[in-house]
This record gives sequence, structure tokens and C-alpha cells, in this order.
Amino acid sequence: MDQHRSYTQEEMRHLKILSRLYPTVQAAGTEIINLKAILNLPKGCEHFISDVHGEHEAFLHVLNSGSGAVRATIDLLFSDSLPKAERDQLATLIYYPKEKLEQLKPEIHDLDEWYRIQLHRLTALARCVTEPYTRSKVRKALPKSFAYILEELLYTNGDEKDKKDYFENIITTIIEIGQASEFVSAVCELIKWAVVDHLHLVGDIFDRGPRADIIMDTLMNYHSVDIQWGNHDILWMGAASGSRTLVATVLSNSIHYNNLDVVETGYGISLRPLSVFANEVYRHCDVSRFAVKLIGDEVNTISEKDRLLSARMHKAITVILFKLEGQKLLRHPEYGMADRLLLDKIDYEKKCVIIDGKTWPLEDTDFPTVDPANPYMLTPEENDVIDRLTASFRHSEKLQRHVRFLYSKGSLYKVYNGNLLFHGCMPMDENGEFLPFCLDGVERRGRDFLDYADSAARQAYYYRPDTAERKLGMDFLWFLWAGRNSPIFGRERMTTFERRLIADEASWAEPKNAYYSLYENPAICDKILQEFGLEGPHCHIINGHVPVRARKGESPIKGGGKLIVIDGGFCKAYQPTSGIAGYTLIYNPYSMLIVAHQPFVGRERAIRENYDAISSKNLIEHMEEKQKIRETDIGRGIQNRIDDLQFLLGAYRDGTIVESHS
Repeated sequence: MDQHRSYTQEEMRHLKILSRLYPTVQAAGTEIINLKAILNLPKGCEHFISDVHGEHEAFLHVLNSGSGAVRATIDLLFSDSLPKAERDQLATLIYYPKEKLEQLKPEIHDLDEWYRIQLHRLTALARCVTEPYTRSKVRKALPKSFAYILEELLYTNGDEKDKKDYFENIITTIIEIGQASEFVSAVCELIKWAVVDHLHLVGDIFDRGPRADIIMDTLMNYHSVDIQWGNHDILWMGAASGSRTLVATVLSNSIHYNNLDVVETGYGISLRPLSVFANEVYRHCDVSRFAVKLIGDEVNTISEKDRLLSARMHKAITVILFKLEGQKLLRHPEYGMADRLLLDKIDYEKKCVIIDGKTWPLEDTDFPTVDPANPYMLTPEENDVIDRLTASFRHSEKLQRHVRFLYSKGSLYKVYNGNLLFHGCMPMDENGEFLPFCLDGVERRGRDFLDYADSAARQAYYYRPDTAERKLGMDFLWFLWAGRNSPIFGRERMTTFERRLIADEASWAEPKNAYYSLYENPAICDKILQEFGLEGPHCHIINGHVPVRARKGESPIKGGGKLIVIDGGFCKAYQPTSGIAGYTLIYNPYSMLIVAHQPFVGRERAIRENYDAISSKNLIEHMEEKQKIRETDIGRGIQNRIDDLQFLLGAYRDGTIVESHS
């Protein structure tokens, strides 16, 4: 008889927990078989998107299309049997099933026959894209109302003689009982779910575009997603946490870009306290430097009265912002940013300011609330306005729900399936060494600093209000937003003061961190990857933040293929610089592809004209063999589970744990 092995107390505790889940040898053995089968399935498709900046229509289109993954499957199945126009229409039907159906119905002569044809095509597509998944996983994704019927269609081969009638009868019945429209939508949603197994949102959901809240709602309902915080996300996270400085920053940016829909409509935040204050205090002030940016139809639709009010509000909140930033810098000399204290460097008589020893003429010194003797002190009225606005951010239930999601699904960086994802940069000096940051009296750099920064960002939201820890966390969120060489800002300084008050654009320069020139060097990329425990030919750095100037021939692929910049370029303001609407990335079992996008024409036109925004796909890397789940992070987790179950089987067999058949 085999001698019983001895088990530690911790091992016994673990075995007893496992035995509750798998109370018999058969239960544990069956699960091992299932898990080993999963390990041999193809790796799921990963979709990488960055810098969507509130452009909800363009984002939803890219998400619906899987950056071309849906269309690639359509072409694979139907390129020989359907002309391009019909494949275009089928793709649009999948992207926007309800809307496309409404458009097409009046044009279709025999609607029942059309439904029959589309259901055959859609079922074939659904069968193709769900093939890599276990039946159990697909079943969980099926809409409850059609789960049984969909499962029958997916796993019944309509081409087999004895199954053909069964298959056709199901489709005929769906049409006869008037459920075809709803069923088409259900199959389309299943296809979109299946073409992408996991979504990576590599930062900057907020600002610039109109409705970041719609994007957040979509992400909260997405089946599998992670988020790497961008600087604009950190900004809104700080505002939701109660940082008055970041509330002022959000409003200054939103007013400047005439982008208040997300604030007022999306999150229900009233700007009345600011508008009343601005109209009273800045009524007779020069606000020409604070005129809002208008694009497209806005130029002709916004009245002079509204433009003037917006400019007054913009100036009022920006002056409050300058004061609050100054207070923060005075509280934190360890940030090393005393040179950004500028309100006390203004000479009101000569109308100039001294920055880094150089004198710059100012276009505007009309600041009725600034006391030159104490320039960083808020007036009682300013204090009341910013307190009321901050309370509105704190009490917006929808914003708080979205920010909690950002914290739960987000982080400053992520290591996933051999790739390192972060939004901005890894701060470095000119020699390629990781920059040190001395905070809390401790010097940190590289991964150690990013781990510290991630923890400090959470401190701002999860510590109790009015505690010293929460205030320190909120101040640190501001440092991440605008601090010198912050990993998600990646610049020497943020020149909002200069841009608003100085005409000479030479003063507006915001020098980038050395990372943005060093990352062309493969050795530097390898050094960064190794800092996070990654080595090998299939490891990459993936980040966004800085638009790729494709118009000037710049490539998104850096460091000999080790680093990929996927700034989405969704924001219309950036597209003249980049020349395109940026890049997304697809990583499937066979290859890694970078996808270039053209500017989105709008949802209505895309539906009407069967428009897709993809202009090109470029292969970054081809896998010698199809990658399987066993080679992924999820696969390693499954293998650990298998090892635990094997351990449990051993305990059952030697009698240490007794089976329970109750």
C-alpha cells in the first residue's frame, strides 16, 4: 500500500475548499478533462483601442466592426458568392442591425425571402466566429429570449440531408411568427461578441469629443475589457474624487473646446453657479484670449451672446484653475515644479511675465479677482463657485458609477499575454535610464514608480473624504495629469498659462520626455519590457497618447517592431495633424495586425451608405504556429487550476480527503 504523503495546514485548508466545489473523484476528473480541452482551443482575438476622446459614434463603429474583423469573416465566407456591395450591406447590418433594417424594409419587395437569405448568411457567420469557443461559453453569451433556437442553428449542419428540413423549419417558423427582425438583431450581436474575445482600452476615453459618458456605458456592458488610464481619464477621476483643481481643469477644457454636452447632458452637472459669477465679475473684462474653439456648423449656429458668455466662463474658471494649481505647487515642493508658479511673476504695469528668466509680453492682464500681493488666494465668491461645482461632480450618480468602473477595470499599466500596455510613456532621461521620482521621501523609478502611482491614484477615491490621505491622493492625481514627466503626461510642462495669455507661440512649447525619441531603439524597448518581466520575440509595448503623423510618413511601429503606438486619432481636432483617424490593433491566434482608419463620416451616413472607416491593414507579426489558450495568461491560470485538481485527486486517492456523494 502506498504511504500517505503529509500535507501542510495551508494545503489542507486549500484541499477542503476545493472538495466543496468538486466533492467526488468523478467531478474533479471531469473538470480536468474540460479544462485541458480549453487549453487546446485557439487564443481569443484581442482588440486594442486608444484615445477615443469622447467621439462615441466613431468609437462604436470601430467596436462594432472589430476593426475589420467582422468584414474579414464576411469576405472569407462570401467573397466568391456575393458582390462587394452586398458584402458591404451585410457588414452594416451586423454593425447596426436595428437601424439598417429600418432603412432597408421599405426598399425590399419580398421581405420574408430577404429575411430567409440573411438568416442563412448570418447563421453561417455566427457558426464561423463561435467555432473557437466552447459550447458552454457560447451558451452564456446567447440572449435569453432566443438562446435555445440560436444554439440549435449554430450546432445543426443545415447542409446535411437529414438536418436540412429541421434547419429550414426553424428559420421558416421565426419568419412566420413575426420574430425575424428581433432574431436578426440577436444573431448580429452574437457575431460582434464572438469576433473579439477581449478589448483593451489604452487610455483617454474623456474630453474633446461630445459624449464620453456613452462610451463608458458601452464599456460597462462589454463582455471582457480592461482599461489603462490616460491623462484625460485621470483628470475626470480626480474631479469625481473631489479635487477642486481637477474640476476646474475639466471645466476649463470643456468650455475651451465648446464641449459641455458630456458635463451638462451626460452627467447632469449644472454650470449655473459659474455662468452667474462670470457674467457679474467679468462683464466688463477683456475676454478675447478666452474665446471658445468652434468647428464645423458651430461657427454659424452659436450666437454672439452665447460666445461672449462662454468666453467669460472660460476666463473665470481658468483664473480659478491657475490659483488652485499654484496652491498645490506651494504645498508640494517635492514635485519640483516651482517654475510653474506664474501668477506672482506678472508685472501688471509693464504687462509682462517672467518665465525661466525670460520676459514675455502678456495679451491680457485684466484679472479682477487676482490680488498681486496674494495672487493664489481665491476670493470668497470664487471659493463658493468652485465648492458648488465640485459638489455637483461628487453627487453625479452616473459619473460616480463610471469612475468606479474605471477604478475596477483600470490601472496605470497592464501586462497581458506577453504585451506591456500603458497610455503615455515610461519616464526616462536622455541616457535611457529610468527617471527617479522622490515622493514620500522615497526615490522610485521604473515599474516601482508606476506601482506607487497606481496605488496613490486609488487613494484619492477610496480613502474617506477630508482625510489627509485622500487629499494627498487627489493632489497626486493632478501631478499625473500635468506633472513634469508624469508617465501619462510625458512632457516637461503644461503651458495652459502661456497659451491663454501670450501671443508668441514659442512660449507654448511642451517638450516631450526622452522616451519619445529613445523608443525608436530596440534595446531601449527591450529594457522597458524586461523591467516588467517580459522577454522574447512576441513581446511588445503598446501605447497611445501621442498622435502618429502619418501625413508626414511617420510609422506607428517603433523600436524594430517592439513598440506600437495606437493613438486612435478619433478626436477631430487631432486629425489635421495625423492625416488619418489613427490606428487600432488586432491580435488573433495567427498574427498581429495594425489597422489604419479614415475619419468617420457619422453614424447616419455610415448606415445609409454602408460606409466603413478602415483604410488599410498592415501585418506586424505572423505566428509560426496558431497560438492556443495554453500559451496565454488565461491558459496559465487554467493550468494552475488543473494542477490544483490533480492535487485534489491525489488526496482523494490516498484517503486524506473523503468523497461526498450527498
